Amino acid sequence: MSETKPASSKPAAAAAKPKKVIPRVSKSGEPKSKPESRSARAGITFPVSRVDRLLREGRFAPRVESTAPVYLAAVLEYLVFEILELAHNTCSISKKTRITPQHINWAVGNDLELNSLFQHVTIAYGGVLPTPQQSTGEKKKKSTKKATEGSSQIY
Repeated sequence: MSETKPASSKPAAAAAKPKKVIPRVSKSGEPKSKPESRSARAGITFPVSRVDRLLREGRFAPRVESTAPVYLAAVLEYLVFEILELAHNTCSISKKTRITPQHINWAVGNDLELNSLFQHVTIAYGGVLPTPQQSTGEKKKKSTKKATEGSSQIY
């Protein structure tokens, strides 16, 4: 038969020893500060390290300077913020609470600079921008044969 271990009276959590915390110390003996990401140091939300990795893997240039991904991530964050702000305004005008691809398409299409930037871009499920109908104010009358026979062409 199999042997069973006797149940201990102490719970498993109390039996585990607490980890010893070793303070981080630099070579000069000063305490090290907590590591901070490049995005946090730059004060932006977009991931600088991911942009850096994609720039290097994309082989866009033989060398990538350390400040290039920071600048590119900041520009991308600014563009996304502008598009989402305009889409939010478009969404709130139509009294909706959820931003859809159609709202993004309308926001980009109604902004002059973003429209020129996105002129060759198709947004999936974006729909079509509504264009105002050109009306001259008066309706054209259909001319009939009888109306043209009696009229004079003398000025």
